[in-house]
Amino acid sequence: MTHLKELLGQVVSSLMRNKLRSFLTMAGIAWGVASIVLIVAMGDGFQQGQRKSMKQLGENIVIVFPGRTTNQVGGQRAGRRVRFTYSDVEQIRAECFLVRYVVGELQMRGRATSPYNSGSFPLVGVEPLFSQIRTIPIAEGRFLTDQDNEEVRRVCILGDNVRKQLYGQRGGVVGSHVAINGLPYEVIGRMPEKSQNSSYSGLDSDKIFMPYSAMVRDVPPNDPNFVPGILSNFIYVPKSLGEWEAAQKQVRRLLGRNHRFDPEDEGAVRMWDTVESAEMVDMIFNSMTAFLGTIALVTLTLGGIGVMNIMLVTVTERTREIGLRKAVGATRRRILADFLVEGMMLAVVSGLAGWFGAWGLAALVNSFPMPEMFSGLPVNSKTAVLAFSALGLISVASALWPAWRAANLTPVEALRYER
Repeated sequence: MTHLKELLGQVVSSLMRNKLRSFLTMAGIAWGVASIVLIVAMGDGFQQGQRKSMKQLGENIVIVFPGRTTNQVGGQRAGRRVRFTYSDVEQIRAECFLVRYVVGELQMRGRATSPYNSGSFPLVGVEPLFSQIRTIPIAEGRFLTDQDNEEVRRVCILGDNVRKQLYGQRGGVVGSHVAINGLPYEVIGRMPEKSQNSSYSGLDSDKIFMPYSAMVRDVPPNDPNFVPGILSNFIYVPKSLGEWEAAQKQVRRLLGRNHRFDPEDEGAVRMWDTVESAEMVDMIFNSMTAFLGTIALVTLTLGGIGVMNIMLVTVTERTREIGLRKAVGATRRRILADFLVEGMMLAVVSGLAGWFGAWGLAALVNSFPMPEMFSGLPVNSKTAVLAFSALGLISVASALWPAWRAANLTPVEALRYER
């Protein structure tokens, strides 16, 4: 404990003898650590913001659209149109063990009329699980249930923009009735305002959701080839993020078998895989963070060189003191330890100042409203470990050479030294 107090006294004394030089050296270390913390936090903030934005569409989902074949398979001509059916969804549930959930979707445009207004809106026939897979929040009322679908009930959920057009700012929307293509449907739920920057068939706030079975019966798509059971598309969630590619192959093989096309024919089935998209986004942000983090590490290294410089000057200024200490019995190891610890303490104190400064700045930034694609500056344990690991390495490296030089001075040379 006494030895530690002596070291602290030596550090403070050395800093106070050259205030400006010490301040600039410590500022270099502090800025390097703060740069690492802020850059990594910024990368994490953008990454989390992007994931949060993508979750508005649905988390880890794959949206599958029918296309046209581009290869001739089994005597079937190329250019043939593929049409998904509800039996495809049922067979995926039964056979594709790498798929956790799958739901069908039927879409068309129809007219809805309330007692106050009317308009043309996208109509979407779905199953109850759709709200969980596609992230459809409910502000009032409820979403569809299995009974709604099984009993073919005429019920619907209004997107927020639909509600505003049909009802304005009036209350009492849930429980009222709207006429959809002339047929009465009870409004059982309404969505809140939903921020959504990606979609595949329009924004969810612009849609009216109803049971798939009711839509097939009452308002089928205006397609001469439509028969009950046909889907516009379907959505599935892989059971494991580590096996999303294998799950995709399972689905392609099943569809290829059902509709007689080559599973490798990408034109026959088009997939929007948000898992793959998220991985690509993560790769971009990780690369950006690594690049900027390297620049911050260079800044920290320059600060370490400053520490090395001030320690070398300190060794020169205390040469006679070192000789005297060696003459009265101080060992080489003791001198090495003293100067090594002194240099490391200088770097660590500077680094702590930089870390707390960055943490305070991040807390200030996080107190303000954040834009949609940015989640602020999250300073987590991973960031702290990275910053202090770099600081520890730099501090040891910067203090080692001055400490070794001090320890290798002979008493005679040191005592004869004059400044």
